Amino acid sequence: MLPYKNIFESLRINRIITISIIGFAAVISIFSIYQVRRIHEESLDKAFVIDPQGSVFPLKEVYHKEYLEVESRAHLERFLFFFYELNSINYRDRLSKALWLGDQSVDQLYKQKKEDGVYNRILQYSLLQKIERSDFNVRIQGDKIHFTAEVILKITRGEVSDRYNLRVTGQLIKVARKFPENPHGLLITDYYEQQLIKIDQ
Repeated sequence: MLPYKNIFESLRINRIITISIIGFAAVISIFSIYQVRRIHEESLDKAFVIDPQGSVFPLKEVYHKEYLEVESRAHLERFLFFFYELNSINYRDRLSKALWLGDQSVDQLYKQKKEDGVYNRILQYSLLQKIERSDFNVRIQGDKIHFTAEVILKITRGEVSDRYNLRVTGQLIKVARKFPENPHGLLITDYYEQQLIKIDQ
């Protein structure tokens, strides 16, 4: 009778130890997942710098606020270049890159232009569309970034060139950076071409 008691006692102790180890491992796993998620979310809101020795340091939030306008302008310049500097050779590639930088408002404008035959004319007449000048007005209000841009577009067909004044408006929101498609971590929303007026020469 005594040996059976010892076996049952050993099994009971083994069971308690096993359950304790599994519970402890589960707690550690849950805590680790929580920590990794928290660190990942924090890293999305921070930029990092590497010193000459190879150490990585997070830059302070002040850095973001000071340079958010600079990044916004760079993002807009990149978008305008891909969306408007077109010719018959590069237009497909550039438009696909531009669509990474905006939301459905940009996609809808692209589809509208496609329907209107804008890209067919570029291909058919070998048009060269170039930005001669662009001026930005960026206003940061809390989490919202509003912008307007005045663009001088030059469209050339053979020896003939026409210039247009294009005015656009929209907003920028922060998103995760994606290299090389969206290096500034911003997305254009509510994009709207307010006016396109031919400039008399």
